[in-house]
Amino acid sequence: MSGVTNSLLQLASEVSDEPAEREMDVLLATGEQTTIALMAMAIEALGGRAVSCTGGQAGIVTDGGHTRARIQNIAATEVKAHLDEGAIVILAGFQGITSQGRITTLGRGGSDLTAIAIASALKADLCQIFTDVDGVYTCDPRVVADARKIPEISYDEMLEMASSGSKVMQARSVEFAKKYQVPFEVRSSLNNNPGTLVTEEHPNMESVVIRGVSLERSQAKITISDVPDKAGSAYSIFRALGDAGVNVDMIVQNVSKEGVAKISFTVHQDELGKAERALAPVFETLGISQLESETGIAKLSAVGIGMRSHSGVAADMFEALAAAGISIQMISTSEIKIAVTIEESQADEAARVVHSAFGLEKGPLA
Repeated sequence: MSGVTNSLLQLASEVSDEPAEREMDVLLATGEQTTIALMAMAIEALGGRAVSCTGGQAGIVTDGGHTRARIQNIAATEVKAHLDEGAIVILAGFQGITSQGRITTLGRGGSDLTAIAIASALKADLCQIFTDVDGVYTCDPRVVADARKIPEISYDEMLEMASSGSKVMQARSVEFAKKYQVPFEVRSSLNNNPGTLVTEEHPNMESVVIRGVSLERSQAKITISDVPDKAGSAYSIFRALGDAGVNVDMIVQNVSKEGVAKISFTVHQDELGKAERALAPVFETLGISQLESETGIAKLSAVGIGMRSHSGVAADMFEALAAAGISIQMISTSEIKIAVTIEESQADEAARVVHSAFGLEKGPLA
């Protein structure tokens, strides 16, 4: 049912410029409740036996963080009882209740998170996430025409790709699946093609050096040039950003020179203004005067657990970018990921050359 959430948001805006988050949760939860009731009715009309359950009825207990609640416990007693009776259970995603009985919603990716959480609680063999794509690809097919669907990927690789710009799954859902060892398949609701299985790592996976390439656009870089070289300076800066709800991604600090250091970090472009406002009082306290910001940046990431057992991956990636005349601004690495920032205008070309450099259009993927 397309547009229901937007309609509810519009109703809220008509009665209040700043509606309380508690009431927004009560309002937005009704969208899912409408859908599950209609779905159950439709199945019954086709001769099946179905029952709908809200998040609260399904025993999904969350903390009190309205509009972005986190699941604390699932007591799926009622769901199990309905299943034991042979019913098809239609469960509302995106919602739960606190231990005090207040309705909460789970934020972005909340429906996928609900599916994986209930699969964990029921000890399901598999959780299938039906979406509008066939699965997880080696890169966005709209950018790289010869990108291929990955038949199987580890939780860690999926998590890195999700946090690096892949829009197939929210990182939060993948984290939950990894923590509770829930295998899930991402597949299309528009056809019967097999999707991508996301599961725990096994030895054969390391034979593939790079599993995929992700792009994250609309990034901004903030550079602070005169950070006092003393204990607590970096803490003060990033504590202020954290308290303001600004998500910081890549961080680079240069070696101190003449008692000051330079710190550069990236945030989403939409959060640039919020970051600058949050830093203003900290700058006054620390005596910092120089802040430079730059937009029009993209982050390009190459992900693969095979990096652990193969050398020269960074060199191959940097060589491909250099040959294409693409300059690297910042570099960040993890055990299974190499990420660089580049000019956003060169993002598509950068993704294509790195994808080709690792042979992702033709080599084995699993």
